[in-house]
Amino acid sequence: MAGTILVVAKTSKPIFMRIADKDQLDSTNAKDTRSEKYTEANDRATEMTDMEVCLKRLEAKGYTDQFRVEKGKLLSIKDSKKKYKSKDVMAANFFRFEGISNPDDMSVLYAIETADGNKGTLVDAYGLYADDDTGEFMKEVEIHKKVTQGKLD
Repeated sequence: MAGTILVVAKTSKPIFMRIADKDQLDSTNAKDTRSEKYTEANDRATEMTDMEVCLKRLEAKGYTDQFRVEKGKLLSIKDSKKKYKSKDVMAANFFRFEGISNPDDMSVLYAIETADGNKGTLVDAYGLYADDDTGEFMKEVEIHKKVTQGKLD
């Protein structure tokens, strides 16, 4: 099956697929010399992992819980019994991310610390698509921003 590829065709009817031998394709595709292996990262995919990398680094620093805002309170996703008022919460740091293809696709990641020592993250859209409840809650929270030279601190 080494010379077998998958051919997908779209017609006015539903999409259909069939397996064809490479030799059965038209001559324009026969000259294709690609190795069918990717040797370098796609820049877009690499940039899209920034938030994931940031989340993993925060988790390694002890920010293991995840939070959401509901009815004016911060709720722990790990332990639904834990609810915090804004005065009991501090954002130790925050990070903004912008979408690659659309500048309106922005988000913010908060590193949250609570009065009882719980540490976790809160993610929200930024700008037009921001969650109103989260935005109102975070206006009342003490927020710090640690500026470092390319390092997550």
